[in-house]
Amino acid sequence: MKKLWFGGAVALFGMVAMAADFDPYIGRWALTIPGGGAGWLGVEQQNGQLKSSLLWGGGSVMPMPETKMADGKLQVIRKHGRKENGQNVTWIETITATLDGDNMKLTTRTVDQDGKERGKADFTGKRIPALPPAPDLTKIKFGTPIQLFKKDSIEGWELMNKNAANGWSMKDGVLSNRVKGPDGKRRHCTNIKTTANFEDFNLKTDVRMLPGGNSGIYLRGIYEIQMADTYGQPRDSHHMGGLYSRVTPSVAAEKPAGEWQTVDITLCDRHVTVILNGQKIIDNQPCLGCTGGALTSDEFKPGPIYLQGDHTDVDYRNMVLTPIVK
Repeated sequence: MKKLWFGGAVALFGMVAMAADFDPYIGRWALTIPGGGAGWLGVEQQNGQLKSSLLWGGGSVMPMPETKMADGKLQVIRKHGRKENGQNVTWIETITATLDGDNMKLTTRTVDQDGKERGKADFTGKRIPALPPAPDLTKIKFGTPIQLFKKDSIEGWELMNKNAANGWSMKDGVLSNRVKGPDGKRRHCTNIKTTANFEDFNLKTDVRMLPGGNSGIYLRGIYEIQMADTYGQPRDSHHMGGLYSRVTPSVAAEKPAGEWQTVDITLCDRHVTVILNGQKIIDNQPCLGCTGGALTSDEFKPGPIYLQGDHTDVDYRNMVLTPIVK
């Protein structure tokens, strides 16, 4: 019995020591990935094991297949399926992180199926401070509303990719994006953003999704509220009104394509509320980090409203932003 107890004590001590090793890494990290894009890493402990999720520039927050400690450093493993010479192969990417207080130094290294290095780069991360309590939205004070649209001009807005086609135009107060060119072929068009930057606010607008439409409203250029033709589909964080890949609407309140829809968004203290077509579908929920396509991973930086135009056609009108006064 003593021997069994001693063995159990050693195992328990080992688990405690291991937990002490990875404790400093647990949390949410704002990444500046190679090339300067915005990323995010979330690390947590589940049943004594490390788990992580990663956002790498665009797309969704994805769970990682393996997270571990090695030589006192955090390692996150990603697997990339590829096709080479007609064969399905897997490349392994290892992201290694070391800490310096609330800052993180990271290296990504990718090897192919034969162990040959295919890529390596350094980048950085910064710990995201803990979220404050959800704000009492009945007590916040608002400033003067700002009309973001002119009747027949995109004054106050600027194109985000000067090398991409421009599908945006303003007529009779409606901002439209059309991705087909004069030849009838679909173009990869630019996104558009306000020239002014904002902090916390309420944003109201009308949007009209066309069949198969996919757009988005980025709050401060950091958090995307999805705009999409998802009428009749199950609720999903990638569907109309969701905080993209992070918060799923509580109600499927979207209308069919071709109909004008009302969107009412409040961003306050890193919490978001979304009212779609008069129904509250996200109720003061925390924003755990940036979403795919963000301009920055710094959630404390003022930024623009930016509209996604690189996917499909979409129309917006009556866009009014009312700043929150602090």
